[in-house]
Amino acid sequence: MTTEPADNQNKPVEAPEQNPGKSGHPAAQPDNAIGNYLFQILSGYCCLAHIKQAAILRANPDSSVHVLSVCPRSVQVDPQQPWFRRSAQLYPQVISERKSILQPLQGADELYAQPVQQYLLLIPFAISEMDALVAVFRVETKDPHLLQRLLNQVQHGFRLLSLSETRVRSNANPAAAKRLTQAIDVVSAINQQEKFTSAAMACCNQIASQWHCERVSLGFLEGRHVQLKAMNHTEEFYRKMGLIQEIESAMEECLDQDIEILVPAPNEANYIYRAAQSLSERGNPRSVLSLPLRRQGEVFAVLTLERMFENPFTPDEIETLRLSCELCTARLGELFQYDRWLGSVLAEKTRKMFSNVLGPTHTWAKVAGIGLFLMLVFLIFAKGQFRPDSPFVLEAVEQQLVPAPFDGYLKTVEVDVGDTVEQDVSVLATLDTAELRLQLAAVQAQKAGRLKEVAAAMRDNRTADAQIAQANADKAQAQIDLLNYQIAQSRLTTPLGGVVVKGDLKRRIGVPVKTGDILFEVCPLESIRAQLMVPDDLVLYMQVGQEGRLATASYPDKPIRFVIERIDPMAEVVNQRNVFKVRARLLETYPWMRPGMEGVAKVEVGRKRYVWIWTRKLTNWLRMKLWL
Repeated sequence: MTTEPADNQNKPVEAPEQNPGKSGHPAAQPDNAIGNYLFQILSGYCCLAHIKQAAILRANPDSSVHVLSVCPRSVQVDPQQPWFRRSAQLYPQVISERKSILQPLQGADELYAQPVQQYLLLIPFAISEMDALVAVFRVETKDPHLLQRLLNQVQHGFRLLSLSETRVRSNANPAAAKRLTQAIDVVSAINQQEKFTSAAMACCNQIASQWHCERVSLGFLEGRHVQLKAMNHTEEFYRKMGLIQEIESAMEECLDQDIEILVPAPNEANYIYRAAQSLSERGNPRSVLSLPLRRQGEVFAVLTLERMFENPFTPDEIETLRLSCELCTARLGELFQYDRWLGSVLAEKTRKMFSNVLGPTHTWAKVAGIGLFLMLVFLIFAKGQFRPDSPFVLEAVEQQLVPAPFDGYLKTVEVDVGDTVEQDVSVLATLDTAELRLQLAAVQAQKAGRLKEVAAAMRDNRTADAQIAQANADKAQAQIDLLNYQIAQSRLTTPLGGVVVKGDLKRRIGVPVKTGDILFEVCPLESIRAQLMVPDDLVLYMQVGQEGRLATASYPDKPIRFVIERIDPMAEVVNQRNVFKVRARLLETYPWMRPGMEGVAKVEVGRKRYVWIWTRKLTNWLRMKLWL
């Protein structure tokens, strides 16, 4: 909300009626000059957007607070109004801390769940013989950025105002009040404008009127050169004109040296004023004054004034102009920066960004940025070995099982798990043959009886009986051969040499065993291979013949080289995950290797970019989620 300026700024300010029951004794009225001065200050800032109401407060002798001036004048201040009551409560804190306060102000008809729309801004300052003054602004806006810019502008203006008043009182100069009023008039003329072009024109017109100048020009830094933006009482001008170029040259001369340039120059001047002298001598001789406008310590604009040579600029006028430039710098700089089309604003911000990047400041930040950039370039263009990993298990290609040859009892065990045995030589264990030997003696006796029956039948020419007896003798001989074979098999050996991987039976001596029970497992070390369980998202990168390295959980410091021999075409579910079994032949073997050992294997599939290696999983996940 934008308030209307007062209709008559030349009338003296009438302090609002005080309510003795609420705000104490009536305050002493300020004199007309001070009242008009205070009203001019408030009206100038009320021209800024979204300032709803403004007032200047001062304490009474009884510590209550009264209003010295209010804008707009038509507003009647009621001590019961929330904004005045809240301002009176915050007044002691502002004066004691000498610090501005920004407070949200919730209206009586507003819900507390709604965003805050009104704010109170209290700023301490002092003028002339009056101290402990507080300027109160009631601002209505929902834009936090606009509120912050408004806060910075008003604080900056009152800070400069207080500094100027302090200098006035310290110098005891009666003309200082007039100079300050002239500066406030310039600020007020600028603040009444919403666009940069109109604000710059108002600044030039007001300064030309106040200081009786023939020509006032305002130029701003665009890129590396100063460009003329406004001239008093001149709507349009062409930059190719000789006069405009000379004015811009004088402005650049002031900006480059970052100093005020006056022509005719005083005797003690130590600055270069060639361009200003040329401008002064163009046509009728003129007195020329160029003043730099600074923001954050850097010159961004130059104000150039010209008037009759017979009326040179005095030191007092230069000081007043310097104060005016300081007061209007914030408003002009903000309008110049934001009151342009979007492309120009973006181009200016881009230029400043590159200026900060390529300039001499922020060395460590730039070093860090360069380092990050080089790292990013390295990740994008450099390549490294891509080694997809997968779990594996060692298994035997050949494995000899040693079963029990007959039913019996375990008599002795000669080996332990892990022992190396030789083919058909090393005895693994023996079975008890006492029962077999008894059966063998009985069968042998039975065979001898059958042979005697054969001899008797042959003697008596009983051919049929002899044949029957001979058949029974042959049957007994077959039983004898079987028992002899079983007795010979009681010493268990292995037809395949290697390492005993199963058969810890020493604690089972005397235990009965049945025919076919597996007692020992023997595995040759040279026949061990690796079985990789490759996830389905990595099997695409693997091919037969690729090499890699694996490390077991038992010996992670001893990697083993291998080569892929076969990739199963069908996936299997292992630990609730789809995997493809990949068979790998070990190129190195060690005595400690055993079937069943597990670990992690990495296959060298080729060189890929580092950024692809590190972001592959995330990229695939996004593609699956977004279906790209």
